[in-house]
Amino acid sequence: MKTKSPIMIMLIMLIFFVISFLTNILGPIIPDIIRSFSLGIGLAGFLPFSFFIAYGIMSVPAGLLIEKYSEKTVMLSAFALAFVGALLFALFPRFSVALPSLFIIGIGMAMLQVAINPLLRHSGGGENFAFYSVLAQLVFGLASFLSPQLYSYLVHNVHSGNTSLFIRLLNPIVPANLEWASLYWVFALVVLAIIVVIRIVKFPKVELQADEKIETGLAFSELLHNKQVILFFFGIFAYVGTEQGIANWTSKFLQTYHGVDPATTGADVISYFWGLLTVGCLLGLLLLKLIDSRKVLIAFTTGAIITLSLALFGPASVSIYAFPITGFFLSVMWSVIFSLALNSVPAHHGTFSGILCTAILGGAVVPLLIGGIGEFIGLRFSMLLLFATLGYIFSIGIWAKPLITNKTFKDKT
Repeated sequence: MKTKSPIMIMLIMLIFFVISFLTNILGPIIPDIIRSFSLGIGLAGFLPFSFFIAYGIMSVPAGLLIEKYSEKTVMLSAFALAFVGALLFALFPRFSVALPSLFIIGIGMAMLQVAINPLLRHSGGGENFAFYSVLAQLVFGLASFLSPQLYSYLVHNVHSGNTSLFIRLLNPIVPANLEWASLYWVFALVVLAIIVVIRIVKFPKVELQADEKIETGLAFSELLHNKQVILFFFGIFAYVGTEQGIANWTSKFLQTYHGVDPATTGADVISYFWGLLTVGCLLGLLLLKLIDSRKVLIAFTTGAIITLSLALFGPASVSIYAFPITGFFLSVMWSVIFSLALNSVPAHHGTFSGILCTAILGGAVVPLLIGGIGEFIGLRFSMLLLFATLGYIFSIGIWAKPLITNKTFKDKT
């Protein structure tokens, strides 16, 4: 397999790692934030909201910025924003700062998500794009698995008497009883290092293909008047809302109903949630070569509904395993919904992709609703909202009528 730019591929994989590392740490630390700042779960729901609402605001403008400037310029700007956001909270670890900090980081991550895929296609070659996309998903999952482990390590070692150089450097700058906030010093340093690397590496000139460009005129209006576009927008909205609703509230749920320590077992459960979500991607790839993607979506959504039911209403011994297994069943949903969506319209795929990426704001709205409703009826019953989002995803497998279906081994070439 010939790659046009191996160094660029390695850099892109590193960037995917960092995006995931910063994005999916909220779930494990929410119980600590609630405790440290004496928050109710309704107010805590604004934390993921502040981060993911940035995707709804920035996804389409980011595509336009890339066309006007360049991937390198947009990526440097994105990481600069992420650095400012992380450093802001590291210096002033309080709830009033957490919300703007997360929003600034979210803006940066939204810009990166839009910039990175055309660069990956160009650097690896169009013929290898599917392979590298899967590899990127694995790297993304690995970072999501490792970030809760880093959180657990820092919480147990900062201000603990650990004499390692790394911990000794953190001790004076991290407030007592806010050991989890040391994560944001680590994030700031990691992002600063990435900025230096991006500055050094020479980027190729990427010519966006016609179906990768975002058009804001007639094409945009035409798509917004297409019923299928709106239905698939809510499909992505429902998926990201489900994923983040589980990832952000699982640790608090286990602490509230089963007395689980968020810094140990809670962090491990979130780790394995992301780990099994990544493993499921691999099985999903095989299944999509054997079975129609709509049937795969229905089967995996059914599995997610069953395991989420066990997680919410089973004893602790069941719940701590059922939540991660739910991640396994969520694994194929993003790729199947996205591909069904793009294969359901004949043109303007770049603009449609921008609209679908805007739907990532589901990760802002659903966790916020769970927290807000949970203030009145409890977290267990507010998380029943996830059955509504999963029900909508299940329905996609029934009503989707793509112009092109996924090719299986049974299909003749």
